[in-house]
Amino acid sequence: MTKEYKAKNRIVIKVGSSILVKNQFINEERFEALADLIATLRVKYEVILVSSGAVATGFKKIPLDKKILPNKQALAAIGQPLLMQAYTKIFENYNIIVAQVLLSAYDFDSRKRTQNVRNAIEVLLQNKILPIINENDTTATGELALEFGENDQLSAYVAHYLNAELLAILSDIEGYYDSNPSKNTEAKRYPLVSCIDKEALMAQATPNNAFATGGIVTKLKAADFLLKRKRKMFLSNGNNLQVLKSFLLENKQISGTLFSLENF
Repeated sequence: MTKEYKAKNRIVIKVGSSILVKNQFINEERFEALADLIATLRVKYEVILVSSGAVATGFKKIPLDKKILPNKQALAAIGQPLLMQAYTKIFENYNIIVAQVLLSAYDFDSRKRTQNVRNAIEVLLQNKILPIINENDTTATGELALEFGENDQLSAYVAHYLNAELLAILSDIEGYYDSNPSKNTEAKRYPLVSCIDKEALMAQATPNNAFATGGIVTKLKAADFLLKRKRKMFLSNGNNLQVLKSFLLENKQISGTLFSLENF
């Protein structure tokens, strides 16, 4: 049985290192698939992309110990232009111009800074340019990076303050389950969630690869942030982009979890 979702004009897509990185290096095939998906979606939607991967891209050039914060910040500085170079090259095949936007928590802690972000993004979208947002890891502190959780919560802020109808998080899991599916073969996926338990929000983050800093907990925090503001989030597997494509273009939920206050 499928569920229908009637989306409107603007969406935010967040893709993390668990999808973009393979064996500690950038996965070019996933970049290609993501670009193809976004190009298809842009026929119907205004798309904002929130992308991780700068640290992993920098690591490919110089393998510094990323567990040391200054090293991680340096890797981000090295990797960010290379990451954008990769996106620029891929999206040129679709005649799509991309723009880099680096943000941090500080950009959302005052009306003036938030409005500045909003103004810039609106101009980009009006001119059919794809904004690619990443956290400014080079200057963000360890506490801020942990708070945002590999861009999960940053993407929720972007979706809310830029008035998107939906945040779509592409992860390495099929959705939100009643238990850990990697440990429990009987775990059941929730197709629709309208409320998140406080205990789930306080659990320890469990990232699945060397470059991820989040896990299901930071995704639940992002969903909770949006639910409290009457917005929606869709969590699905980024290795199977057909799920998100069907959800947004065919109004069919064949997998994934929709976080929404609306009932179906």
